[in-house]
Amino acid sequence: MKPVNYISTRSRQEPITASQAILKGISADGGLYVPDHIPVLDRSLAELSRMTYQETAYEVMKLFFGDFTADELKDCIAKAYDGKFDRPDIAPLKKAENAYYLELFHGATSAFKDMALSILPHLLVLSAQKNHIKDEIVILTATSGDTGKAALAGFAGTAGTRIIVFYPKNGVSPIQEKQMLTQKGANTYVVGIHGNFDDAQTGVKQIFGDKELSAYMESKGFRFSSANSINIGRLIPQVVYYVYAYGRLLAEGAIAENDKINVAVPTGNFGNILAAFYARQMGLPIDRLICASNENKVLYDFFATGSYDRKREFILTSSPSMDILISSNLERLIYYISGSDPEQNQSFMRELSQDGVYNINDSMRNGLKDFYGNYATEAETAATIKKVYEAAGYVIDTHTAVAACVYEKYVAATGDRKPTVIASTASPFKFGRSVLGAIEPSGSSLEDFALIDRLAWLSQAQVPGAIAALKTAPLLHKKECEVHEMKKAVTDFLGI
Repeated sequence: MKPVNYISTRSRQEPITASQAILKGISADGGLYVPDHIPVLDRSLAELSRMTYQETAYEVMKLFFGDFTADELKDCIAKAYDGKFDRPDIAPLKKAENAYYLELFHGATSAFKDMALSILPHLLVLSAQKNHIKDEIVILTATSGDTGKAALAGFAGTAGTRIIVFYPKNGVSPIQEKQMLTQKGANTYVVGIHGNFDDAQTGVKQIFGDKELSAYMESKGFRFSSANSINIGRLIPQVVYYVYAYGRLLAEGAIAENDKINVAVPTGNFGNILAAFYARQMGLPIDRLICASNENKVLYDFFATGSYDRKREFILTSSPSMDILISSNLERLIYYISGSDPEQNQSFMRELSQDGVYNINDSMRNGLKDFYGNYATEAETAATIKKVYEAAGYVIDTHTAVAACVYEKYVAATGDRKPTVIASTASPFKFGRSVLGAIEPSGSSLEDFALIDRLAWLSQAQVPGAIAALKTAPLLHKKECEVHEMKKAVTDFLGI
């Protein structure tokens, strides 16, 4: 099988290896790294259905990370998917009503970001060794809530790395914020910016693109990399759980081999559903990719019209990890449906940066035919949480509820009732006030941890240890800054 190398979405540079792409995070031209081809699964679906999560991870990742040996990759996987997860099956499937919820929140921070950020530090450190890098690696990340804590937890104490996380000061849930601000580790740094997630993400991209700063950093023994889903080392591990979910359905007799399924994903930065798209391209029998947005419905409008327009009001919702108007990973899909044309893609991204909008042509829109986009209002999100709880006794978080609501809209519009996997991206306890308020409105006035206890009683579920521990954890990070001060915050932390 031809080995997979990585190319930029914005220029025709020479391909680089997986370890080089993981190490760089983002291309020097501002583009994202994509595989030069999508490999095809080389194990049958029946074989995959008999595998553990760790074994499935190896079968997927070996196809994308060709310059890692089998032993190296298996070692990274074993270190990542271990006792940090509170379930030995890592990502269980739960049937509730007429869908299968893929629970991606059993890791250290109770969110789906753990699925990839548990392995990225191991891949990154090994990539540095493979490429004879002696500099200290500085992980620079913007977060809308969950990536930040998962990245901090993954990299805390990792030799040869430091991690700096920027988050919107008033744009994450109280639990998400406290998870970040209580993070231990001398190599960790958390900064609340006075702006929204798009401001944080744009600021981080500008720092990455500052060649003068990069040269200065290297002269001081540092180099940047990323833990956002723009890093291919974070995106590819997300492909694994869709393959694993199909295997679970097959093993449980819910489907027959080669039966098609649908996948519904709550979508903000587009990485999670892009991973499902990659799984489909690898040969996994996924029919429709159901892209669910909240009231920041820039992706819904894009799928409906072919126009990506970020010029709109930014709305703070109860599903803050999806409060995004610039979906970075969409660039990878745009590159793919443009016929892998970096010049066309570069033009679109320039228009988005300068004018706030770009429009794809009819041929490219045809490349989106496997996607279905819709959105859920705040009222619909709350109503879906209540409906699923009352019908099945199952409690879902706000982001998962957005996907469940959009899935219902899809069924109503199409009549398609294929078995459907809904990506359940966070523990309901991370968004307890919104979740409890939907189920039992009087409970939403309780103090943070009292309402978590009430939610545990209602759901008959144990509060995740990482969230329970927040009750007494001291605040260790108090830095705030304006958007234009982000670069200074980086150099101050590094002492350069």
